[in-house]
Amino acid sequence: MEAQVIFDRLWAGYTSQNPHVRKVYEAFTAHGESVVNDHIAFRTFDDPRIGVDVLARPFLASGYVEKGEYVFESKHLFAKHYEHPSMKDAPRVFISQLVSRDFSPFLQQTVQALVNAIPEGLLQSPELIYSGRQWGSLSYQVYQKLREESEYAAWLYVWGFCANHFTVSVNHLQKLSSLEQVNSFLKDHGFTLNDSGGEIKGTPAELLEQSSTMAGRQLISFVEGDYEVPACYYEFARRYPDTDGKLYSGFIAKSADKIFESTDNK
Repeated sequence: MEAQVIFDRLWAGYTSQNPHVRKVYEAFTAHGESVVNDHIAFRTFDDPRIGVDVLARPFLASGYVEKGEYVFESKHLFAKHYEHPSMKDAPRVFISQLVSRDFSPFLQQTVQALVNAIPEGLLQSPELIYSGRQWGSLSYQVYQKLREESEYAAWLYVWGFCANHFTVSVNHLQKLSSLEQVNSFLKDHGFTLNDSGGEIKGTPAELLEQSSTMAGRQLISFVEGDYEVPACYYEFARRYPDTDGKLYSGFIAKSADKIFESTDNK
């Protein structure tokens, strides 16, 4: 499958499931901006049936190549990012997984049960990345217990396989040329930013600046009743040229560490 077809389908799911990110996108286009996607991100568990390398398969099949690895010690995550060598303005793909062995027997057993519930045929299918939650009804008690250990795990428990976020490339914007301008624009339109570690994560010296909205909240049905929980968010990235004059294309672990908190249930 062509990469653009994959992204179009993921974007359709992302915006229909998260109306607030559609509003962000429409605010940019109404301002006369043409939005280019810097990267798209996914979350998963480290079970070998659904790990990073499994979720990467459709992208590798469409021409992407692996470019970098990242470790997030405080969040207990491992990630890789992928790039397309020939597709113009192709978004990077960033896939992270929870290192479940670092957590309690409860979390590990929960993850095992969730993965065991996924239909066998889906585990081998490129449809996995679009498939959402595959483990049936949700328990708010389980959600809360997962949250005590990992907000990331709790988010994944509710949402399953989907785009966690898309990212506006500030480098491609015509009117809003800095992340400071982008953030002011977003706040003027009523969007709440992730201010963990400051609204802007990273510096020009590190060759990457990032910011993000906080995830929109959605009402989800649990067996105990309906509760509002964080869904997805929208990110914004500005990249700077390295000593060779090429735009830095990787990610900064300590900045991404704070971006992950965009889905915290505060």
